[in-house]
Amino acid sequence: MDTTIKIDAETRDKLAALAEARNMSMRALIEEFAATALTPAQLRERAERTDAFLAAEFGHRVGEDEADALRDRMRQAQNASRGTAA
Repeated sequence: MDTTIKIDAETRDKLAALAEARNMSMRALIEEFAATALTPAQLRERAERTDAFLAAEFGHRVGEDEADALRDRMRQAQNASRGTAA
């Protein structure tokens, strides 16, 4: 079953440019995104598995303060790689 998604022209044009750059249709681009993007529940489950692995393999539990600091460092690294400010 096909579905129509209403988006503004700017977003449509950006999706079209992304799809063209990847030599695929916009439909294939959106399907790829949907197949690879994680839902909030999947992200939580992945985080829980990671926490369990670190505890089992290394005896280390990541606390909230440490998790926040790691998230900040990851954001800084992403921003640096994009050439943007933190």
